[in-house]
Amino acid sequence: MRILFLFSAFFIQNLILGQVLPFVELTEDKNELVLDIRYATSDNFTGTRLYDCGRCFLHPTVAKALQRAAEDFKKQGYKIILFDCYRPISIQQKLWAKVPDARYVTPPAKGSMHNRGAAIDISLQEIKSKKELDMGTPYDFFGKEAYLDYQGLSAVASKNRKILHTTLMKYGFKPIRTEWWHFSFSGSGATISEWNWTCP
Repeated sequence: MRILFLFSAFFIQNLILGQVLPFVELTEDKNELVLDIRYATSDNFTGTRLYDCGRCFLHPTVAKALQRAAEDFKKQGYKIILFDCYRPISIQQKLWAKVPDARYVTPPAKGSMHNRGAAIDISLQEIKSKKELDMGTPYDFFGKEAYLDYQGLSAVASKNRKILHTTLMKYGFKPIRTEWWHFSFSGSGATISEWNWTCP
């Protein structure tokens, strides 16, 4: 698998550089995933660019679980889209300054699972059409329509959310009540990090 090769290459590169990082990088592959890292653009709820470039890093245990989920989605005809992965604690502070509401942004003092490389913001794309699935709201929509228990979804959006949720939960990912796109992976032993990646 190309993703496994990329994991190994990332570890080898950092060992050569004398670094031991608790993360592995996921990159795009035509059959595996799409990176749409929104905080590397202004197309997010802050309206500002927070990352210098869009890269996706996860704790190794989380990355392996996501790889298994990606293979499952592929069998169903879907490719995963990642909007956010590991998030430095400094960025968490900026998000909290913009929206100090624990329903949507974890307080920096507590630290998000994103700050541990143990959470993903995710959606799905149909492989054949390359169209993103309708989940009822856009990513980063702060409102009841994005809640897991919202009853006003169309039949299509409801079905798509069910596909996303049931598949990810098979591989150890758990959703949160207020955001259909956010999933955390518990049991990885990941800790909060201040590490920031560099851009090519």
